[in-house]
Amino acid sequence: MAISYNGDVAVVLDSQHRTPGNLRAFVQASIRSIRTGKSADVRFSSTERIEVVPLTTRKMEFSYKDGDDYVFSDPETYETVTLAPEIVAEAMNYLVENAHVTVTFVNDKAVQVELPPSVVLTVTDAPEGIRGDSANNVQKTVILETGISIQAPLFIKTGEKVKVDTRTGKYMERA
Repeated sequence: MAISYNGDVAVVLDSQHRTPGNLRAFVQASIRSIRTGKSADVRFSSTERIEVVPLTTRKMEFSYKDGDDYVFSDPETYETVTLAPEIVAEAMNYLVENAHVTVTFVNDKAVQVELPPSVVLTVTDAPEGIRGDSANNVQKTVILETGISIQAPLFIKTGEKVKVDTRTGKYMERA
């Protein structure tokens, strides 16, 4: 959700409703300004009125990396959008060419990139499992095509495709 806060539009990253002891209830929210990109923790009283700003989401594909920026294209209109690394955030660890993502826009400005729950990535470097290393659920560190490293079972080899959970960054299964 996006709100109008201090004359600026901000995206709500997290919110909690609290009622401490014998005090009045309030909402604790973590917000990020669209204009400056800075995050802040704010408190709203439960009676305070907040103006909600409409959000739009579009399915897009990751095209390529241009310097530090990331370029996404709409598969229907072929319109491209260039996003800064701060907006892409943790999603950059799972982006490969033609990866499908959901981009959230506020006032035609991209504010967030949302990944699918899992992605399929190729293993670029996996050390060999040592003979006799077959105790219960032994894991080894493998490096994926995006440069991140994850823990995977011993039988995973270089060049194989694996499914990775984008929320936790953990190995799920072979693809």
